[in-house]
Amino acid sequence: MHHGAQGARVAWIRSYVYGIFGLGEKPFSITPDPRYLFLSERHAEALAHLLYGINEAGGFIQLTGEVGTGKTTIVRSLLGQIPKDAEVALILNPRVTPAEFLLTICEELRISVPESERSSVKALVDALNRHLLDSYSQGDASS
Repeated sequence: MHHGAQGARVAWIRSYVYGIFGLGEKPFSITPDPRYLFLSERHAEALAHLLYGINEAGGFIQLTGEVGTGKTTIVRSLLGQIPKDAEVALILNPRVTPAEFLLTICEELRISVPESERSSVKALVDALNRHLLDSYSQGDASS
């Protein structure tokens, strides 16, 4: 009964606080919500460059910046705007070895790599290169 009473109390407090501030949903979450993205001039420029790179240029695009500058929120907003046929390898943790980084890209793009070649940078680059050339030859320049 204690948990039920405490749960009811928490629900009442939440309802009360939401009512005071006019909130219709939780004000904070662990992951950024792109619906609440404020585009400063620099954020708007970054998003525009990313969209241009995907829609016009093809190839690889990289977004870097200091911790807390809005990179993840911009990327989440970007993911909602890209063409459905664009292939995206989203890597949020770049603190890996070069082979792990390339393997993560291959995994994100669903490129199969034999177990024996997963630690070879050359083999991973070759697999990625084959995939990109195949995609390009099929007219999918978004890869």
